[in-house]
Amino acid sequence: MTTISKALKPMAAALGAAALALAAAAGPAAAQSQTSRTEIYIPTIWIDPDGCEHWVMDDGAEGYMDARKTRDGRPVCHRNVCGVIPTDTLFSTDSANLTASGRETLSNFFRSAQARSFIITGHTDSRASDEYNMRLSERRAEAVAGVAKSIGAPVLAVNWYGERMPRATNATAAGMAQNRRVEIICVK
Repeated sequence: MTTISKALKPMAAALGAAALALAAAAGPAAAQSQTSRTEIYIPTIWIDPDGCEHWVMDDGAEGYMDARKTRDGRPVCHRNVCGVIPTDTLFSTDSANLTASGRETLSNFFRSAQARSFIITGHTDSRASDEYNMRLSERRAEAVAGVAKSIGAPVLAVNWYGERMPRATNATAAGMAQNRRVEIICVK
C-alpha cells in the first residue's frame, strides 16, 4: 500500500476536489449537448377536410389546435365559412342538377373569393330518410365542387352531412329552408 506523506495529502485532496468539480461541471453540459441533439422536434400544422387545424410532432404526438369541443364531442374548428348558399337557389326540389342561375352564382363566387382552396359541404333538411339525404347532399356538394373545378378553383375536400348538422329546427318550413344549404369554407 502506498502512503502519501503528510505534506502531499493537502495537495492531493485539493487536486482531487478540483478534478471532481471539473467533472461535475462538464458532466451536465456534455449530457445536455447530447440530449439537445436527440430531442429536436419538428412541428407540423395541417388542415383536415372539415377545416380543423391540427398540430403534429415528428414523434407521433398530435392534437387539435383548439382543445374546445361542442356538446356532442366534435372539435371546435375555426372555419372560415365564406359562403352559405341555400340550395333552393341552386337546385330544383329533389335534384342535384344545378340551375343556370345557380351555376352563374357559383362561378362568380369562386372567381371573386380570395382563397387558396375550398372545402365544400352539402346539407339537407330531414324530410326524407337519412340514407337518401346523405346521397342527395353528396350529389349536390359534388355538383358545386364541379363548378369550382371547371373555373380552376382548387377544391381541398367535398363533404356531405345530409340532415345530421342542422342550422335550425326541422319542425318549421323556415327552419328546413335554412338547413337545405351548401357551405363553402375558404382555406386562406
